[in-house]
Amino acid sequence: MHGDAAVFDRFAWAYDRLMPSADAGALAAGLAEADRDVDRVVDVAGGSGRGLRAVSAGDRLVVDAARGMLRQATRHGLATVQGDAATLPLADDSADAVTIVDALHHLPDRDGAIREAERVLAPGGVLVVADFDPSTIRGRGLVAAEHLVGFASRFDTPQQLHRRMADAGLEPVIVEDGFGYVVAGVRSTA
Repeated sequence: MHGDAAVFDRFAWAYDRLMPSADAGALAAGLAEADRDVDRVVDVAGGSGRGLRAVSAGDRLVVDAARGMLRQATRHGLATVQGDAATLPLADDSADAVTIVDALHHLPDRDGAIREAERVLAPGGVLVVADFDPSTIRGRGLVAAEHLVGFASRFDTPQQLHRRMADAGLEPVIVEDGFGYVVAGVRSTA
């Protein structure tokens, strides 16, 4: 397994009990940036489906490397597929939106994950990333806590993530700023 997937696999049974619900309003604001109707949403590194459960869409799919987390997502009635964020087992142009909720910092190849999201997005589709700003006071505490428990986390500021998305060919916008932030990147329709 890649990145922190093995750690998540070990504590998948407790994940939903320990984590607060995803911010539905922030995710909806990011999804609203799409230049197309959003029916099919793929949650990359989606774990138990915590982020996807906060999203309204007709077709929802969780992709994660940790089997234990996927079992939890299945228990919540979500479709799942095991896969790596940097080599998604999905066809080109097959999603209206891709979300990465509170997980980008756990991925060993963040740029690869963003490029893969761009590849699977249909024109006008949107990548919505919710993560934590390491330059804030709470962010510095989170970075220290994650490293203390053994995660190999690497965090981006909203501005750094904005640049990563632009470098991958997406048209990014910072939707929400602060400790918990959201950046959305739209795939060009041209």
